[in-house]
Amino acid sequence: MSEPAPHGRRAMLKKHRWLVYLLPLIVFMLVGSLEPAPPGSGATGGPLPPIPYEYYPLVYILKIALTVAAMIFVLPGYREFHFRVSPLAVVVGVAGIVIWVGLCTLQLEIKLLGPLGIDKLLGLGARSAYNPLEELRAQPAWCAWGFLAVRFFGLVVVVAVMEEFFLRGFLMRYVMDPDWWKVPFGKVNAMAVVVGTLVPVLMHPAELFAAAVWFSLVTLLMVKTRNIWDCVVAHAVTNLLLGVYVVTSGDWHLM
Repeated sequence: MSEPAPHGRRAMLKKHRWLVYLLPLIVFMLVGSLEPAPPGSGATGGPLPPIPYEYYPLVYILKIALTVAAMIFVLPGYREFHFRVSPLAVVVGVAGIVIWVGLCTLQLEIKLLGPLGIDKLLGLGARSAYNPLEELRAQPAWCAWGFLAVRFFGLVVVVAVMEEFFLRGFLMRYVMDPDWWKVPFGKVNAMAVVVGTLVPVLMHPAELFAAAVWFSLVTLLMVKTRNIWDCVVAHAVTNLLLGVYVVTSGDWHLM
């Protein structure tokens, strides 16, 4: 007896497979383009009038809420990947924070690329550096800690799932075959490896050396386990530890 044909949302996701991998990222980036930049950053926020920095928590919460809504919409597509996690994913995640913080601390981008006159390019990847414990100090304590909880949820859960499904679930397979959904997850060629490193570097220009090494490490994990959830967990562990490091060290420019 044949299975019934999918209908409604499942039928849409089956017909437009890219939605599962791209829709949350598109929503995240569109709303994220409205996020106010810290004072003195020189960012204008595009053609629209800049939103005051004090409204950053509201814009960020809106971004996470809409992205989560998009992720819930495409959830049937996520479920096509059997959920399992190997201990190696956690090991890679822990190693990732050492790599990320260590390379960012060295500031190789400024030392090696600054003399080439591309400082403005590096500045495009500057973080919001929003410290709720400082910016919301005049508000009740729960406001700062509540927003920090949302910030951690976005960093650890939303970003990890969204970026890994886009980069490894879609993009790295797409460059190998137009019928990318037929490419087994974890299979790569030279072009996929290059794209899997270059795109994150372009998305993190202020941290390009850390991005190049860290995302390459997760690519090795992907090839080793051929399990997208290992990549998600490794990403989540690194981001969680990064958030803890930022709060305890005060290096808010990393978050």
